[in-house]
Amino acid sequence: MPAGSTLQVQLLKLLLAASANPITNIAATAGATVVWSALHTADPAGSPQNTSEPAYAAYTRISQDRSTAASVGWTVSTSVSSAYASASPNGAITFPILTSTSTGTATHWSVGVSSAGATQIIASGTLSPNINLGQNVTPQITTGSSVTLT
Repeated sequence: MPAGSTLQVQLLKLLLAASANPITNIAATAGATVVWSALHTADPAGSPQNTSEPAYAAYTRISQDRSTAASVGWTVSTSVSSAYASASPNGAITFPILTSTSTGTATHWSVGVSSAGATQIIASGTLSPNINLGQNVTPQITTGSSVTLT
């Protein structure tokens, strides 16, 4: 059963923006101050965050503050037409440059709880446009991208 759009917004605000809302008391203890974005070459579909991550040498997940700050936080909203809550970064999320001749295409991204490993995904989304992973490319998720709770 999908969560209602109000709960979805409240959850994303709590998890990504560390924003006070009616469910804040559920997570009253101090928690993580950052979340970790990852690129994916296929839909991670609820799998651990290391599922289909790019394999180029310099690749690493990138941390963002759990806040609503202008350049490092998140904007959480809901779409009446889709009835799902989504979150967009307030600043670009820039991954390390590809210095090898790695190839592939990043089609999805996710936000999770750890800098590496088979860890939990909080939310994920489709990258539009996709990012072609070729030599001398610096992958970047823009403020126009979003992750969605469904």
